[in-house]
Amino acid sequence: MGQRHGEDAEAGERDRQRDLALVARAQGGDRQAFNALVERHQSAAYALALRMVGDPDVAADVTQDAFFSAYRALAGFRGASFRAWLFRIVSNGCFDHFRAQGRRPTVSLEAMLEADRDADAAGASSDSRLPKALIDPSWDPEHIALRAETIERIQRALLQLAPEQRLALILSDVQGLPYEEIARVMETSLGTVKSRISRARGHLRAILARDGELFGSAHRPGSGRGSEPT
Repeated sequence: MGQRHGEDAEAGERDRQRDLALVARAQGGDRQAFNALVERHQSAAYALALRMVGDPDVAADVTQDAFFSAYRALAGFRGASFRAWLFRIVSNGCFDHFRAQGRRPTVSLEAMLEADRDADAAGASSDSRLPKALIDPSWDPEHIALRAETIERIQRALLQLAPEQRLALILSDVQGLPYEEIARVMETSLGTVKSRISRARGHLRAILARDGELFGSAHRPGSGRGSEPT
């Protein structure tokens, strides 16, 4: 486990350095370098927006606007992580949408899953990974059906969380960001991040339990972290 964590950390650092190299080139006027950044991060940015707002069309608009904003502001980028910086722009776009709408998001779950399938068909990664499971002959059909139902319930439950808790949980348990990077995205303290994630997980379990979908810590969606932060 320790070796795997070390390998993941090394891969993450290589990706971060590759991003920073592309940023430096883009700041020097290399548009192809910025296009490479878009290609590297557009799927994750869209997945974040989709899980936040619950509407594929709105998520696409938020993602597009985020990259336009990132391009315009790139000259002033001095951060340690382009991904964290971009996710902050995406999340700010989501909160702007919430304020404009004056309500919590509504969602067509079928549209949400269809957006995932479209992303996989285009060769992009999807945080649910459901389409890849469906074409894997080693998967049990009953297990796949249960997984699809579970994903739908989790998505429905996510949209019932407070936006700040939802964002923290998505960044942690879907996007897999470390707590320090989440703190940079949310522009808050590490303690606040841990508190929001812990509360979000508790609220999510309560919602799923109320709907008849009981989750233990071993089945926490996408966490892979074991126990909750203290």
